[in-house]
Amino acid sequence: MTVVVIGAGHAGLAMSHYLGKRGIDHVILERGEVANSWRHERWDSLRLLTPNWQCRLPGLRYAGPDPEGFMTMPEVVDVLRQYARQLSAPVHNDTTVLSVQPADNGYRVVTDQGDWQCRAVVIASGAFNLPAIPALAEELPSFVDSVSPRDYRNPNQLQNGGVLVVGASATGLQLADEIHRSGRPVTLAVGEHVRMPRRYRGRDIQWWMEAAGLLDQRYDEVDDIGRARRVPSPQLVGSADHSTLDLNALSERGVSLVGRLAGLRDGKLQFSGALRGHCRAADLKLGRLLDAIDEWARESGMDDEVDPPERFPPTRVPDAPRLSLDLASGEIRTVVWATGFKPDYSWLHVPVFDRKGQLCHDGGVIDAPGLYVLGLPFMRRRKSSFIHGADDDTRELSAHLAAYLDGQHHAGVTTRQRSVTFA
Repeated sequence: MTVVVIGAGHAGLAMSHYLGKRGIDHVILERGEVANSWRHERWDSLRLLTPNWQCRLPGLRYAGPDPEGFMTMPEVVDVLRQYARQLSAPVHNDTTVLSVQPADNGYRVVTDQGDWQCRAVVIASGAFNLPAIPALAEELPSFVDSVSPRDYRNPNQLQNGGVLVVGASATGLQLADEIHRSGRPVTLAVGEHVRMPRRYRGRDIQWWMEAAGLLDQRYDEVDDIGRARRVPSPQLVGSADHSTLDLNALSERGVSLVGRLAGLRDGKLQFSGALRGHCRAADLKLGRLLDAIDEWARESGMDDEVDPPERFPPTRVPDAPRLSLDLASGEIRTVVWATGFKPDYSWLHVPVFDRKGQLCHDGGVIDAPGLYVLGLPFMRRRKSSFIHGADDDTRELSAHLAAYLDGQHHAGVTTRQRSVTFA
């Protein structure tokens, strides 16, 4: 076998499309079934944060009746399942990769269904395999449940009583809203976040981000790509009414805001006093984003075709937000850790990690011959982790991979897009 692709999600299937077009023989190894994480590791009410028209892959465009809507998880699964059939993708279901290790002229991929010898490996297993839960979760008293977004399905599985949601990016806001609507008191711990309206000047914010070139900004055009890759996901929700979900909306509904969770001492949760500062920073970044969009609209002659510019009220912060919470009071019965995810590379036995355990790669080209990765945040472009970001990334990386197989080890791809920097 020439290439083994690990993971049959959108990124692995997109790579299969381009490998097939180039006549490169390959297999896709999937621990479950196509779109496995979308099927089994998402909460019930979740919808994509990107509108349907933006849900596209190489050789596939949305053609349904609701381009401005947002897909449910079953709809996403159906799209990817049909895409795999359209490609006749060589997927091996129920095949868990146990080890990838260097071998003569390539790599040995060990699975629970047998071994594969190949010249190149593409890791498309995703960036969201394991919840990034802080160590202090282990210190919670036994009467407080600890839940990650990967395990959460709906509020009915939670204890009655108050809920602390830790993290105020897209996941944290959506879960805080849903749980609060179930009748449970919710406290939201807020750290660094990216504020973003669902619609701006009459169009979806993703339309503006794409049209203005913001989503095409490349990793080699950013001063600090490490910092850019750590930026939290924006506060967006895909809903039928296209509403904006932000901290103001949550506080109006009765969700209590506190600062970033800083520690646990003597049974008391400690919160940072920087809530106001984090919210002020998010408001300033939102202003810079909208300024960049307005500038692009003027330069491109769009001003007369859309609604006039607008600005949003600053985030309202309690005059004296709580700095601690005594768990012994029984006020909090569940903590939901919306603190992000991380990839799982425990099976990758190749020396390609830095001292912090991070995978070393240059725009998806891993620091080992014939080894590639897909789907990471801001991997090649700002849109890399989105479904629609897979097309450009897999096209370029498949070209690099083909050149490697032909013996041109240093062939690279440097196509640049016009972009606007806003953060």
